[in-house]
Parts: sequence; C-alpha cells; structure tokens
Amino acid sequence: MNIKTLVAALIFAATGPALAADAAPTVPQTPEAWLNRMTDFTQNQSAYKDPKVFVPWFNAVTEPGFYTAMGNGMMDPAGWTRMMGSAMDPNAYRNMANWADPNIYMKWMAAGMDPNFYTALLTQMTDPGKMMRWAMMPMDPKMWSMMMNTMNPNMYMKWMMAPLDPKVMQLGMNAMNPNLYMGWMGAGMDPKSYGPTWSGWMANPMGAVMPAGAAAPAMTPWTMPAAPAGTMNFFDPNAWMGMMAAPMGAMQTAPAPAPAK
Repeated sequence: MNIKTLVAALIFAATGPALAADAAPTVPQTPEAWLNRMTDFTQNQSAYKDPKVFVPWFNAVTEPGFYTAMGNGMMDPAGWTRMMGSAMDPNAYRNMANWADPNIYMKWMAAGMDPNFYTALLTQMTDPGKMMRWAMMPMDPKMWSMMMNTMNPNMYMKWMMAPLDPKVMQLGMNAMNPNLYMGWMGAGMDPKSYGPTWSGWMANPMGAVMPAGAAAPAMTPWTMPAAPAGTMNFFDPNAWMGMMAAPMGAMQTAPAPAPAK
C-alpha cells in the first residue's frame, strides 16, 4: 500500500462514521489549486473549519511544490487582482461568519479525541518521499524556473500594465457600486451566513402556513407547529419592507367611492 492510499484511508477513519456519511467537501488536488483556494477570501477558511479538509491541506503546505507555486503566484498581478476582488465579495463575510457555527467546534473536538487524526498527520510528516522532495528541491526545475522568472522582463511589464487591466478598472469601479454594500448588509442579516445551526434557529419557523382545511402534520421533537398567518420574521429585511408597503397597497387596491346621486 503506497503512502497516499494509507493517508486517504486514515482521513476517512479520522472523520468517524457519522461525518463520513456527509457529503465530502471539495478538496484541491494540485499546489496551484490550493493556492487559489487559500488566496480566495470567500473560501480560504475551509481548511480550518473541517478536519476532513485540514488533513489534505496540511499535506499540501508541507510539500515544496506548494511554495514554488506560491512564489510564481506572488509575481503575477492577476493573482493579486483576483484576491482583492474576492475580499470585496459579500461571501467573504459569510466565510468568516461561519465560525459562529457550533458544528465546527464539535467536529474538531471529535477529531481531537480520535487517534487516527494524529496518525494521519504523523504519517505525512514521516513520508520518505516528502523528505526526498525537500532534499532535491534545489535541483527542482520548477524552483529554477521561479528564480529565473525574477529576471524576466515580461513579468515587470505585466506589473507596469496592471493599472490598465480591465479587471483592475472594474475592481475600482466596484467600490462605487451601491449593490456591493447592499450585498454586505444582506450577508450580515442573513441567518445562513452563520452556519446551518444558527440558520435553523434564527430563521422564521412560521414561514410555511397551512392552507385552510389542511390536516395538521404529525408532531415530532424535530418539527414545529404551523403558526397563524401574519407572523413576521424579525431577521428578514423584506418583512420590514412589506410592513411599510402594506398601507400603500391597501390604499391602491381599495375600491373607489360610489358617486353621490
């Protein structure tokens, strides 16, 4: 059994049967893909929120190829533009607000009590192939290519022309877009930004009102009874706007008075 197969088996075992039943998160497979993930402010916290993602992330950042890709990425202005654009995305707020979800800490507590989690990390650190790759790093053609790129005139021309890049101009115009700030406000008021736990607790449980004459559903400890119509979700901005629009709507739909005879 090769080392990668062993690590994959240990990752599966470390997550436990309950977590293994969940849908496996998307895990990058190359150093460049990991670099894109970790420089994207909308998803760069994924490795720390789930032990199932932390183990392959730990394996990636202890590989010399990751730092070669990082060096090339730092010399490319397009990568910085993409990173700054992701920082302005409202999903960047959701990415950080998800730390309010207690499920994250429950996953780490379960992994911290599982010896297989530590075995998976130790197996990566004692991989002879990884040690050999670090020893041969000074002779790696990718490392030499990154070093020679510092003397490439085209690289400096990219930086000189970066202010004229349409993507950079669009990024600057995006800061004057009111929808950007409305998106951030909406992300801050959206219960889903704080994880499934808070989403289920903060979301209005009275949203689905039974139609007249419908039979009441069977009650379980996980269901809530339907509420009468008119119950408002305090955390929904549309509900507040609806309250303000209701009087105007009633005035518009009111029938015109009959003419006097």
